[in-house]
Amino acid sequence: MRSRLLTGIFVLAGCLGLWLETGPAAEPEMAQTNKGVRAHIAVDYIYSVIEAGRTAYSRFIVDRFSQDGTLKVTENWKEEKGLLLPAQFLKLSSNETNAKGIGMRYRLSSVWPLNPENMPKSETEKSGLLEVIRNPGKPFTWIVQKNGLWYYQAIYPDKAVSQTCVECHNQHPASPKRDFKIGDVMGGIVIDLPLGSRFQKKPDESIAIPPEVVADYVHAVLESDRTVYANHVVQHLEDGNILQASAAVQSEHKLMLPAQFLKKVSEIAARRNTGVEMNLLSLWPINPQNGPSNEFERDALEWVTIHPIRPFIRWTRAGNVSYFSAVYPDHAISAACVECHNQHPNSPRHDFKLNDVMGGLRVSFPIE
Repeated sequence: MRSRLLTGIFVLAGCLGLWLETGPAAEPEMAQTNKGVRAHIAVDYIYSVIEAGRTAYSRFIVDRFSQDGTLKVTENWKEEKGLLLPAQFLKLSSNETNAKGIGMRYRLSSVWPLNPENMPKSETEKSGLLEVIRNPGKPFTWIVQKNGLWYYQAIYPDKAVSQTCVECHNQHPASPKRDFKIGDVMGGIVIDLPLGSRFQKKPDESIAIPPEVVADYVHAVLESDRTVYANHVVQHLEDGNILQASAAVQSEHKLMLPAQFLKKVSEIAARRNTGVEMNLLSLWPINPQNGPSNEFERDALEWVTIHPIRPFIRWTRAGNVSYFSAVYPDHAISAACVECHNQHPNSPRHDFKLNDVMGGLRVSFPIE
């Protein structure tokens, strides 16, 4: 009896050890490591995705369909059945992210705002906006205490990324400045990163933020961008019988699918060389490049498919650098996603429903 009990204990221990290796919890190395992401690096990761989302929307949607006269880009996009302005896209995305209640928040601000809501909230913020106008090569950062919590705040330059941005601000009757050019700094993107409350003295940017929290922030922005694109661009135009989405965006005059848009955002963010990388994965990919490339990705996809409430995480090491990776469930957030996968001739699966897990979104970055 005792022998069988010991055997059972060893079998259970072996199972637990295997789960720690491949399951959603931290690996043994992670449990022994007290590493995190420094505040100034974390906000850089977050900004790279925010800026990539707005840039992808401006270049691949606004510029493409406004320059040939297909669609009007207008402040009253709902009533006029057109495209929302790039600044409106960013604002809707920030509203989505901020509504999640994850702690981190971001918003637009300007010393020349069209919308009074975008006025600077403090003298420090106003000084920061003026500084990034003078020196757009680096963010303006500071630490402030609000409601008993310390926040690391950063202002990044908000540049005119398309002719649409320039024309809107230069021609709008409420604009205080009318001589913008493409590439000019029009304002700032303000990121609020909570640090905590239990500090004996004022904290600094060397405070390490848990990597899983930083990954959550990056994923939240990506997911918000894709949600805004799916609901306020694709669904809006398809419901109005104005324009349809299709995988064949190059050969047809169509909108790109939400998954294609998210891929563009990931590619643009990666070009900033901050170290953060993102990519779509699936056990049933239409594009073979989106299939799992290793055992970790396969394990992660299987996990998030049956447990779609949390990411699957893993620490790895390459030379002297540790990397943190998290794979989040990728849900079918619009009818366009479902129809594309169920009807596409290259799709390995044709029975998806709205809100089903169609794959995963991997977020990875190095840890100092």
